[in-house]
Amino acid sequence: KYGTVIFIDSCFWHGCKKHGTIPKTNKTFWNKKLERNKERDREVNRYYRNNGWKIILVWEHEITQDIEKSVSKIIIKLNKRSLYR
Repeated sequence: KYGTVIFIDSCFWHGCKKHGTIPKTNKTFWNKKLERNKERDREVNRYYRNNGWKIILVWEHEITQDIEKSVSKIIIKLNKRSLYR
């Protein structure tokens, strides 16, 4: 109905600019792994956009800090999208 996909991304696994960290041990492995995760996120986002989907991204820290605000963010964006369908 809304043509929207909702992603809830972990700060660690998806490289949040505010909270994403790289472990101090085995840095080469983790850099490669986490960079590939971000690259895959871009690929997946591109796929959905190219197929007419809208994307809503909610970060893990947004949910843990204020779940009501996170849910409201999703509802507001979904409501805006339903107006244009």
